[in-house]
Amino acid sequence: MIEIIRTNSENLEFKKLVQLLNTDLAKRDGNTHSLSQFNSIANLKYVVLALKEGKTIGCGAISICDFNSMEIKRMYVSSEVRGQRIGEKILSELENWSRELGGIKCILFTGSKQPEAIKLYQRNGYCPIEKYGKLMDIPDSLCFAKDL
Repeated sequence: MIEIIRTNSENLEFKKLVQLLNTDLAKRDGNTHSLSQFNSIANLKYVVLALKEGKTIGCGAISICDFNSMEIKRMYVSSEVRGQRIGEKILSELENWSRELGGIKCILFTGSKQPEAIKLYQRNGYCPIEKYGKLMDIPDSLCFAKDL
């Protein structure tokens, strides 16, 4: 059974998973990938962890983007448990938390070399949108949104 807990970016298990995520992204995109500049976890108040048999196996976070939109950030599931729909559980909890905080839309970005992430988001109702903010000038960034 998968347990989902809420925490913040000070959580040490979250920090460990983010290191694994960054390593995975560096392998896919290279260490100097232009999206990495947006991967800071400092001061994230809304973090979700997925645990299986007491072991932390996945994470995600949200941040307030504007008065009614939340941005999904730092989604990751450990490679040994991928394909078990754990990402969907994390995403669902982040959407629920977004609603509780008054959000009516979730937005996110991912890289073109993240096919698993793209599939997850599309399977869960996220639609492509125009690039937003600083992402406009990054060729391989993909942006998605979902009304809650």
